[in-house]
Amino acid sequence: MYSVNSVKDLQELNSFLIVGCGGGGEKFSNLEGIKTVGFVDDDINKQGKLFCGEIVYPNLENHLNNSDFNSVAIMLPIGAEGSALKYAVQAINYGKNVVCSFRSLSVKNNDALLKFAKEKNVVIKEISPRMEVVKKISGSSPDNCSEVLPKISYKSKNPVIFIGGTSQECGKRTTTKMLGEAAKEKGLKPAIISTDEMGLEPPTDFNFRAGSLSSMDVPAAILSSIKYADEHLNPDIIFIEGQSSLTEKGNPHPRGLSASILIGAAPDAVIVGHRPNHPYRNPRGIQEEIKAIESLEPTKVIGLSLNLKNSDSTIEEYEKEFNLAAEDVYNNGASKLLDVILEFLQENNV
Repeated sequence: MYSVNSVKDLQELNSFLIVGCGGGGEKFSNLEGIKTVGFVDDDINKQGKLFCGEIVYPNLENHLNNSDFNSVAIMLPIGAEGSALKYAVQAINYGKNVVCSFRSLSVKNNDALLKFAKEKNVVIKEISPRMEVVKKISGSSPDNCSEVLPKISYKSKNPVIFIGGTSQECGKRTTTKMLGEAAKEKGLKPAIISTDEMGLEPPTDFNFRAGSLSSMDVPAAILSSIKYADEHLNPDIIFIEGQSSLTEKGNPHPRGLSASILIGAAPDAVIVGHRPNHPYRNPRGIQEEIKAIESLEPTKVIGLSLNLKNSDSTIEEYEKEFNLAAEDVYNNGASKLLDVILEFLQENNV
């Protein structure tokens, strides 16, 4: 009843004033047959400027006397539900139809808003997350959109090192922990962030299961963890444990998680873990993982952490093949890799 099922449902409500000068607002205005009279945004840096050919105004009132429109489309991101509701109430009060995309706050669960729209004799519809489609093609789905974290932008005040790997269970958590221990031994103050619920061992500062989050929320959680570490731990260097791999064969599902963590970390440098002859995983290999990491994020892989329990290969063989410093941190500690990291940071003025 309240869900938009086709663009025709929207065309019947033309013309629109759009709230939100971001990706959602632009996509909505570009839908076939949609007529747009203008835009509204709270961001003072956008106000007074052109967006999609229309002037951006600070509020709805600016348009009421100057524009002829029937509906207000509220296209705000996750985390802005409070503002979205404010605009919805204002629009309904002015006798305008409302189309919204609250995602995590479904219109059908807001009885007060629905009652208000009915009293004002206006239409309210939402562009839903379309979970019914997911359920149809996959057999099950969440009840609601699982994207809930507000988006943030943050640049760390300190160097960030990402510990990735060629597969699951290749030594990422151990390497992250051992790098933290090596940093403490050198007199540095590290922040160690584990992205797995099993990251319970010291000197890890805090851990959470990144895999429990929507892939859209993972970068926000990583950025928030870096910001929290900067503000509360005052570290000299931050180590972030990755999950899974960007390239592992046979199990594509966690690869997106690995990418999301890497993107959120935006690391200054990367250490890649590898377990040769893995007994129950199928890594493509070190070179493939390095290429994927450095293609996805503008960073540099500078060392290898090797789990050699299933291999007769030597550290020296890996160093010669890949021209990178390598170490078996489980048996030898991570001081060698830490020295490589610190040298790299110094050479690049990080």
